[in-house]
Amino acid sequence: MVRMSAEERRESVIRAAITEFARAGYNGTSTEVIAKRVGVSQPYLFRLFPNKQAIFLAASERCLADTRRVFGETAEGLEGEEALDAMAAAYQRLIADDPEKLLMQMQMYVAVAAAEAAGDHEFGEQVRAGWLELWDDVHLHLGADVGETTTFLAYGMLINVLVSLGFPAEHRIWSSFEE
Repeated sequence: MVRMSAEERRESVIRAAITEFARAGYNGTSTEVIAKRVGVSQPYLFRLFPNKQAIFLAASERCLADTRRVFGETAEGLEGEEALDAMAAAYQRLIADDPEKLLMQMQMYVAVAAAEAAGDHEFGEQVRAGWLELWDDVHLHLGADVGETTTFLAYGMLINVLVSLGFPAEHRIWSSFEE
């Protein structure tokens, strides 16, 4: 049996956390279930991360970083409409191939809203910082056009909502995306 390094275990925890938080949200996911998925004890989990919030934030950052990476790789060498179309197609593939990342994104928004309502503004600041990096990357790929960036991300959020709500691909709601 090959032993994993702490960094490899940490990576396993982040992947497991994305899966578990995507399914049950921040409040509905226990660190016990994450530890069990990875095959480690809770005490070991807390040697890798100081608390549940740190695990959630690492999973959130990974989700946003993966999306930024996909957009960056796809838009490399492209400009304007070509970059926009390539990133849109890449995002559609990303959420089709890895729906847990989409659900994790949605859980991020819920967790931040709940934390803000409870008076925890630091939690939201960390997630917002990651989302701002996503905005900035998309903005640069689209030629620093605020309107294009806003429209692209607005369509992305609409897609997130429709997919999260379970609208099937053949539903009439998707007809506006055929252009």
